[in-house]
Amino acid sequence: MKRISIFLIIAILAAVAGTASRPAPPQAAPSLTVKDIEGKSIALAGLKGKVVLINFWATWCPPCRAEIPDFVAFYNENKDRGLEILGLSVDKMTAAELQLFVTQFKMSYPVVLATSKVVLDFGPVDAIPTTIIIDKKGVIRERQVGGMDRTTLDKLFLKLSEER
Repeated sequence: MKRISIFLIIAILAAVAGTASRPAPPQAAPSLTVKDIEGKSIALAGLKGKVVLINFWATWCPPCRAEIPDFVAFYNENKDRGLEILGLSVDKMTAAELQLFVTQFKMSYPVVLATSKVVLDFGPVDAIPTTIIIDKKGVIRERQVGGMDRTTLDKLFLKLSEER
Protein backbone atom coordinates (compact mmCIF):
# COMPACT_ATOMS: atom_id res chain seq x y z
CA MET A 1 0.00 0.00 0.00
CA LYS A 2 2.87 2.36 0.82
CA ARG A 3 4.41 1.87 -2.65
CA ILE A 4 1.11 2.63 -4.32
CA SER A 5 0.85 5.85 -2.32
CA ILE A 6 4.35 6.89 -3.31
CA PHE A 7 3.65 6.27 -6.99
CA LEU A 8 0.32 8.09 -6.75
CA ILE A 9 2.11 11.10 -5.29
CA ILE A 10 4.67 10.93 -8.11
CA ALA A 11 1.87 10.90 -10.71
CA ILE A 12 0.14 13.86 -9.09
CA LEU A 13 3.40 15.79 -8.98
CA ALA A 14 3.88 15.06 -12.68
CA ALA A 15 0.46 16.39 -13.51
CA VAL A 16 1.06 19.68 -11.73
CA ALA A 17 4.72 20.04 -12.65
CA GLY A 18 4.09 21.21 -16.20
CA THR A 19 5.66 19.79 -19.29
CA ALA A 20 8.40 22.22 -20.17
CA SER A 21 11.57 20.61 -21.40
CA ARG A 22 14.59 22.16 -19.84
CA PRO A 23 18.24 21.77 -20.61
CA ALA A 24 19.95 19.64 -18.02
CA PRO A 25 23.34 20.64 -16.66
CA PRO A 26 25.70 18.69 -18.93
CA GLN A 27 26.85 15.56 -17.17
CA ALA A 28 27.82 12.11 -18.28
CA ALA A 29 24.93 9.66 -18.15
CA PRO A 30 25.35 7.05 -15.44
CA SER A 31 26.40 3.56 -16.38
CA LEU A 32 23.38 1.45 -17.21
CA THR A 33 23.13 -2.21 -18.11
CA VAL A 34 19.66 -3.75 -17.92
CA LYS A 35 17.63 -6.58 -19.36
CA ASP A 36 14.47 -5.66 -21.18
CA ILE A 37 11.24 -7.57 -20.57
CA GLU A 38 12.16 -9.99 -23.35
CA GLY A 39 15.46 -10.80 -21.59
CA LYS A 40 17.74 -8.91 -23.99
CA SER A 41 20.68 -7.10 -22.39
CA ILE A 42 20.98 -3.36 -23.08
CA ALA A 43 24.03 -1.31 -22.11
CA LEU A 44 23.92 2.47 -22.37
CA ALA A 45 27.63 2.43 -23.22
CA GLY A 46 26.78 0.40 -26.32
CA LEU A 47 24.42 3.14 -27.52
CA LYS A 48 27.06 5.87 -27.86
CA GLY A 49 26.69 7.50 -31.25
CA LYS A 50 22.89 7.51 -30.87
CA VAL A 51 20.51 10.00 -29.31
CA VAL A 52 18.90 8.14 -26.41
CA LEU A 53 15.60 8.98 -24.72
CA ILE A 54 15.16 7.35 -21.33
CA ASN A 55 11.53 7.55 -20.30
CA PHE A 56 10.48 6.75 -16.73
CA TRP A 57 6.79 5.84 -16.80
CA ALA A 58 4.09 3.54 -15.40
CA THR A 59 1.13 1.68 -16.86
CA TRP A 60 -1.33 3.38 -14.47
CA CYS A 61 -0.14 6.94 -15.22
CA PRO A 62 -2.47 8.87 -17.60
CA PRO A 63 0.21 11.31 -18.93
CA CYS A 64 2.51 8.32 -19.50
CA ARG A 65 -0.15 6.48 -21.48
CA ALA A 66 -0.87 9.63 -23.50
CA GLU A 67 2.72 10.00 -24.72
CA ILE A 68 3.24 6.35 -25.70
CA PRO A 69 1.66 6.61 -29.20
CA ASP A 70 3.95 9.55 -30.07
CA PHE A 71 6.99 7.67 -28.73
CA VAL A 72 6.07 4.57 -30.77
CA ALA A 73 5.57 6.54 -34.00
CA PHE A 74 8.70 8.65 -33.42
CA TYR A 75 10.82 5.58 -32.65
CA ASN A 76 9.59 3.72 -35.73
CA GLU A 77 10.37 6.73 -37.93
CA ASN A 78 13.81 7.51 -36.45
CA LYS A 79 15.39 4.31 -35.09
CA ASP A 80 17.36 3.92 -38.31
CA ARG A 81 18.51 7.55 -38.05
CA GLY A 82 20.31 7.17 -34.72
CA LEU A 83 17.49 7.22 -32.15
CA GLU A 84 17.02 4.83 -29.27
CA ILE A 85 14.22 4.97 -26.71
CA LEU A 86 14.31 3.00 -23.48
CA GLY A 87 11.05 2.82 -21.57
CA LEU A 88 11.84 2.30 -17.88
CA SER A 89 8.66 1.22 -16.17
CA VAL A 90 8.41 1.93 -12.43
CA ASP A 91 5.49 -0.50 -12.11
CA LYS A 92 5.64 -3.20 -9.48
CA MET A 93 4.72 -6.18 -11.64
CA THR A 94 6.35 -9.07 -13.42
CA ALA A 95 7.90 -8.82 -16.85
CA ALA A 96 5.12 -11.08 -18.18
CA GLU A 97 2.44 -8.73 -16.81
CA LEU A 98 4.21 -5.72 -18.31
CA GLN A 99 4.57 -7.54 -21.63
CA LEU A 100 0.76 -7.66 -21.93
CA PHE A 101 0.62 -3.85 -21.65
CA VAL A 102 3.53 -3.40 -24.09
CA THR A 103 1.76 -5.63 -26.63
CA GLN A 104 -1.57 -3.84 -26.17
CA PHE A 105 0.05 -0.43 -26.72
CA LYS A 106 2.24 -1.72 -29.59
CA MET A 107 5.40 -0.41 -27.91
CA SER A 108 8.17 -1.16 -30.41
CA TYR A 109 11.05 0.23 -28.37
CA PRO A 110 12.77 -1.67 -25.54
CA VAL A 111 10.92 -1.66 -22.21
CA VAL A 112 12.60 -2.42 -18.89
CA LEU A 113 11.30 -2.82 -15.35
CA ALA A 114 13.27 -0.08 -13.57
CA THR A 115 15.02 -0.94 -10.34
CA SER A 116 15.34 1.52 -7.48
CA LYS A 117 19.08 1.73 -8.26
CA VAL A 118 18.38 2.85 -11.84
CA VAL A 119 15.87 5.45 -10.61
CA LEU A 120 18.42 6.77 -8.09
CA ASP A 121 21.25 6.77 -10.65
CA PHE A 122 19.21 8.93 -13.05
CA GLY A 123 17.60 11.00 -10.31
CA PRO A 124 16.04 13.02 -9.33
CA VAL A 125 13.01 11.24 -10.75
CA ASP A 126 10.44 12.95 -8.56
CA ALA A 127 7.51 12.53 -10.93
CA ILE A 128 6.47 10.48 -13.91
CA PRO A 129 6.68 10.63 -16.75
CA THR A 130 10.22 11.92 -16.70
CA THR A 131 12.24 11.80 -19.91
CA ILE A 132 16.00 12.19 -19.98
CA ILE A 133 17.69 12.83 -23.30
CA ILE A 134 21.27 11.75 -23.82
CA ASP A 135 23.38 12.97 -26.73
CA LYS A 136 25.59 10.87 -29.00
CA LYS A 137 28.56 11.28 -26.65
CA GLY A 138 26.67 9.90 -23.64
CA VAL A 139 25.98 13.28 -22.01
CA ILE A 140 22.61 14.12 -20.47
CA ARG A 141 21.34 17.19 -22.31
CA GLU A 142 17.64 17.51 -21.46
CA ARG A 143 15.32 16.48 -18.68
CA GLN A 144 11.57 16.82 -18.95
CA VAL A 145 9.09 16.16 -16.18
CA GLY A 146 5.61 15.54 -17.53
CA GLY A 147 4.41 14.29 -20.88
CA MET A 148 6.50 14.95 -23.96
CA ASP A 149 4.73 15.91 -27.18
CA ARG A 150 5.72 15.14 -30.75
CA THR A 151 6.86 18.70 -31.51
CA THR A 152 9.33 18.63 -28.62
CA LEU A 153 10.58 15.18 -29.64
CA ASP A 154 11.18 16.39 -33.20
CA LYS A 155 12.97 19.55 -32.10
CA LEU A 156 15.28 17.86 -29.59
CA PHE A 157 16.14 14.92 -31.83
CA LEU A 158 16.88 17.16 -34.81
CA LYS A 159 19.17 19.37 -32.72
CA LEU A 160 21.09 16.49 -31.13
CA SER A 161 21.23 14.25 -34.21
CA GLU A 162 22.95 17.01 -36.19
CA GLU A 163 25.75 17.35 -33.65
CA ARG A 164 28.98 15.51 -34.22
